[in-house]
Amino acid sequence: MRAVLVGILSSLFFSATFIINRAMNLGGTSWAWTASLRFILALPFLLLIVAYRKNLSQLLKEMAKHPFQWLLWGTLGGVGFYSLLSFAAAYAPSWLTSGTWQVTILAGALLSPLFYVTEQSSTGSRKVRQSIPYKSLRISLIILAGVILMQVKEAMTGQVELRPFLLGFVPVVLAAFFYPLGNRKMMELCEGRIDTFQRTLGMAISSMPIAICLGIFGTATVGLPSSGQLLQALLLALCSGVIASLLFFLATDMAKDNMGLLAAVESTQSGSMIFTVLGEVLLLNGAFPRGLSLIGMIVVIIGMVATSLINGKQRVRPNKASVQVNR
Repeated sequence: MRAVLVGILSSLFFSATFIINRAMNLGGTSWAWTASLRFILALPFLLLIVAYRKNLSQLLKEMAKHPFQWLLWGTLGGVGFYSLLSFAAAYAPSWLTSGTWQVTILAGALLSPLFYVTEQSSTGSRKVRQSIPYKSLRISLIILAGVILMQVKEAMTGQVELRPFLLGFVPVVLAAFFYPLGNRKMMELCEGRIDTFQRTLGMAISSMPIAICLGIFGTATVGLPSSGQLLQALLLALCSGVIASLLFFLATDMAKDNMGLLAAVESTQSGSMIFTVLGEVLLLNGAFPRGLSLIGMIVVIIGMVATSLINGKQRVRPNKASVQVNR
C-alpha cells in the first residue's frame, strides 16, 4: 500500500511536466532545450544528495562495471523518454499529450513477459518467465477508460489535424514504453546494490551525452534560452527531474519483486492527468472539466483506489526471487 501511495505522490510532481512544458512552449522554448535542461539542471541537486549521503563513490564503481548498459537503459528511462514527451508537446495540446501518456498504465503490465524470475526451491533454482498480471491489467483498463472519457469532449470540439496528431501521439506512446522499460532494466542491472538516490543520479549522468546534444541542437535552431525560460526549466527539473523521479523510483524499488504490485505502482502515474487538469485550472486559468471529462476523472480516481486495494496488500517476498534478463 505504501508503494502505491508513494507512486501517486510522484505523479503529482510529474504533472509539472505537462504544465510547465505548456508554459515553456507558449514562451517559445525549443523542445530540445526543455528536455535537455530538465536533466542538466537536476544533476547538481542529485549530486549533492548522493554526496551528502556519502554514496557517490559506490555509484561510480557500480556504473564502471557496466558502462554501456548504464548508458543504454539510463538514457532510455531518462532523457530518452522525456525528449519524446517534449517533442510531442510542441505539436499537440497538453490535454492530448498528458492523455496519451496514460498508455504507460498498460505498458508496465505488458512488458512483464520480457523478464524472468529465478525461483529457489529444494531441488535448486529455475527461471520462470513472468506473465502479464491480468488482475492489475483489468484495473488499469478501468483507469484508461476514465482517461479516454476525460479526452472525448476535448477531442470532439478541437480541430486536430492528422500530422500534428501523429507527431503528438506516436512519440508519447513510445515514451510510455521507454519509461518503465528503462526503469526495470536499471533495477535488474543494479540488483539492490545501490539505493534510489544513487540510481536516480546514475540515470541522470547516463542521460548527459544526449542532453548535451539536445542543448546544442536547441542552440542551433532557436538560440540560448532566456532567463525566464531557465527559471521555468529549473522548476521543471526540481519537480519532475528530482522529486518525481526519486519518489517513483523509490516506489518501484519497494515493489520490484512483485510484478502485480509493480504494475500497480506504474499505473499510479495516471494520477498525473488529474493533477495536470487541476494545475491548469489553478495556475494557468484553465476551465475545470465538466460533463464526460468530470465523469472520466471520477472513474480514474475509482480505478486508482481499486488498484491500491487489490495490489497494495501484496507483500514483497524477500530472497525468494530475483529478476533476470530475457536474452
